[in-house]
Amino acid sequence: MPELTHKRPEFRNINAVTDLPSYRLPAAGWVSILHRVSGVLMFLLLPLIVWLFDTSASSEISFDRFAAAFVVGLGLVPGWLFKLVVLALIWAFLHHLIAGLRHLYMDATHAVSKAFGRSSAIFTLVLSLGLTLLLGAKLFGLY
Repeated sequence: MPELTHKRPEFRNINAVTDLPSYRLPAAGWVSILHRVSGVLMFLLLPLIVWLFDTSASSEISFDRFAAAFVVGLGLVPGWLFKLVVLALIWAFLHHLIAGLRHLYMDATHAVSKAFGRSSAIFTLVLSLGLTLLLGAKLFGLY
């Protein structure tokens, strides 16, 4: 049997504790992971979404209760924490929507290249975070 002149590459399992902190994930990878996270977050906060819609649309009294939840809180949850949860929901919706549109565009046009994947992922991250900051400023009464 002939001897190998060069050593074959060695593949090993990744250790999540030591290897992942130093691993540089590309922008498209971050968008993919955050797309899943935003979907899970929206699913978990679905009871809150239903309550928000029901309370805001039922009557004037229930709308006042809805508005008061953002100011004084709701039960043991203070108003600022309630606003943070709603801000997370806003981010989840915006990111999931924009990343979903990105995937639909790539599927419809077959625009699958490394350059387009990177640029569209950066666009998705910047747009979703920018709109979240803009709506968060409105939510917290900065304008």
